[in-house]
Amino acid sequence: MNEARRTSAALEVRGLDVYYGHSHALQGVDLTLESGVFSVVGRNGMGKTTLCKAIMGLVGVSGGSIRIRGEDITRRPPAQIARLGVGYVPQGRRLWRSLSVDEHLRLAGGMRPGAWTVERIYETFPRLAERKDHGGGQLSGGEQQMLAISRALLTNPHLLIMDEPTEGLAPVIVAQVEEMLLRLGEDGDMSVLVIEQNIGVATAISRNVAIMVNGRINRIIDSGRLAADRVLQQRLLGVGLHAELEPDIDVAASGVEAKPAPLPRRDGPIRIYISNPTLPTRWSQPVPIARIEAAARTLSTQVARLDETAQRKRGPVTAQTAGPPAVLVVGTLDTKGQELRFIRDIIAEGGLRTRLVDVSTSGKQSSCDVSAQEIALNHGRGGSAVFGPDRGAAVTAMADAFANWLRRQGNIAGVISAGGSGAASLVAPGMRALPVGVPKLIISSVASGDVGPYVGPADITMMYSVTDVQGLNSISRAVLANGANAIAGMVKARLDARAATAQGAGGLPSVGITMFGVTTPAVQKITADLRDDFECLVFHATGVGGRSMEKLIESGQLAGVIDLTTTEICDLLMGGVFPATEDRLGTIIRSRLPYVGSVGALDMVNFGAPETIPERYRGRKFHVHNPQVTLMRTTAEENERMGRWIGERLNQMDGPVRFFLPEGGVSALDARGQPFWDPDADAALFRALERNVRQTGNRQLIRVPKNINDPEFATTIVSAFRTLFGRAGARRRLAR
Repeated sequence: MNEARRTSAALEVRGLDVYYGHSHALQGVDLTLESGVFSVVGRNGMGKTTLCKAIMGLVGVSGGSIRIRGEDITRRPPAQIARLGVGYVPQGRRLWRSLSVDEHLRLAGGMRPGAWTVERIYETFPRLAERKDHGGGQLSGGEQQMLAISRALLTNPHLLIMDEPTEGLAPVIVAQVEEMLLRLGEDGDMSVLVIEQNIGVATAISRNVAIMVNGRINRIIDSGRLAADRVLQQRLLGVGLHAELEPDIDVAASGVEAKPAPLPRRDGPIRIYISNPTLPTRWSQPVPIARIEAAARTLSTQVARLDETAQRKRGPVTAQTAGPPAVLVVGTLDTKGQELRFIRDIIAEGGLRTRLVDVSTSGKQSSCDVSAQEIALNHGRGGSAVFGPDRGAAVTAMADAFANWLRRQGNIAGVISAGGSGAASLVAPGMRALPVGVPKLIISSVASGDVGPYVGPADITMMYSVTDVQGLNSISRAVLANGANAIAGMVKARLDARAATAQGAGGLPSVGITMFGVTTPAVQKITADLRDDFECLVFHATGVGGRSMEKLIESGQLAGVIDLTTTEICDLLMGGVFPATEDRLGTIIRSRLPYVGSVGALDMVNFGAPETIPERYRGRKFHVHNPQVTLMRTTAEENERMGRWIGERLNQMDGPVRFFLPEGGVSALDARGQPFWDPDADAALFRALERNVRQTGNRQLIRVPKNINDPEFATTIVSAFRTLFGRAGARRRLAR
């Protein structure tokens, strides 16, 4: 039993002692990493880097043992340890200045066979592909860290050790490294030991965190508890918030009863103080207060924080702003201030909390709750990208900034805006980023025309303003009041429904399923088999159906996907009337949800009436579905093209993937004796997928000798989904 337990652990350290001369650097360290990602944090000089070096054989071990998958590696030379499957990303990166990016990677590749190749590195880190001919000394800090990580990944290790992977990096690069660590942990192909001083990163990537104090593992604590316990962080790690140390104190006037002062608002920048701004050891003298002050980092609450990024990964929506849910009243206050405040006052009179948000691009200051300058900080290039002389570019940049800001707010009860086409263009992208179900209303003069570009796949309500939104009059007052009362009613109903749901039992997890008429029998069988354990949401694959499903994925409202009918890809590539967008499968790639897919209805391109078929397709095999829908059979060449397209997307999926190939036909029309039966075309599709998809333990193609509508095929789909959902659910619990 004991040997079996040891074999299952990726890393097991027992009673590890390391000395530097007479200094006892590691004192009986005990640590076990079963699998996934594990973080070790601590002040400088506590022995974290020494632990890494001891595992890699770079420092002498005086006592104790180190085991990798049950094999004792204590006192073995570093090269042998690396060949056994231990990769190392050292602190400081340690790149060769004279070698190019590509030379670094080619030098590291080939030590051990596995999924990580130079080509995959370039797919994962496109920036390195762009800089492949640059020397190590010509790269930015973030690029150097990407290269150092890539160099270790190319050894295809069982255990990857990363010492301070986010040290000295910009916040946006830190977020990318954090996301990559989460992805590596979820892949399950390797375990990762991370030495990290950034508490936000350390607690986001692993379930438990080990704290090192004076060369020992002081404790192993739940990451959620450590992230929330500022007192513990300050006591053991020497970090704290300066703002918490200086509360405002009001002295009551003589004879007047003193009332508790309200807590100060944290709208301004927060200074983060670290007790060791230099690189001391635990034998160093105390750091002077003046040096701590000089080394403090300033974080603005108006810009995304790393710990907020980590929290967003644990759930679809996380509250980022204190207080009860609020209705956002958004618009260009420099030109529509009177109208927007009119809407705000009506909503507030109904008892709802409001926040007035300015998205104007003129740069003028307005009285509001969230200024345009604050919103602009959320653009990737900052306010300079928003407040420029080109109005079109400014509107586009502000729309991006507002969408970024909106994603970071977690207490949104609803959003309403009023204005012309410019205002609608400013707020609509952000509204589309919100989850389905959050009330969204735009009052605009463009609402009587084609609103598709504004609404997209989201549940945005658009109301025609009748008169232009320019001043208050008898008509505009009535329309704006109707809009304000409508959003208030939607918000109240939704809050009441959520409260009722919270009191009752939790609902079933939702799964998205794609369907077409020619795959209906399979979907009916799948939903019948899953309905006791899942809420099955079926989407008709007519272009907007796939977009709506992926919108719910983006909103965090689906727990998994059974993408049985991918026919929208066929129309995208061949010019049909029900096309997907180029981002089809994109949200699945980004969310890493359990994904079970198939090639449903890829045997057909959808057109309208026969006379609408493009001239280039004359003479092809057609089937008239109804007077308004004509189906065209795809050729072997077209199926090969679709196989390559889908294969590229599947390779980008890091979540659990099973993709099924029905050898008996991909639709009801593609069955023996039916009009679209063409085994050669189907075989071309399957071969292209098998040639292009990089199969791993987590990503598999599976042939089934059945038609897609046979009950046995549906049963196979259901069994695979239940298996993947169980694994993914366990991983989500681990991440917490």
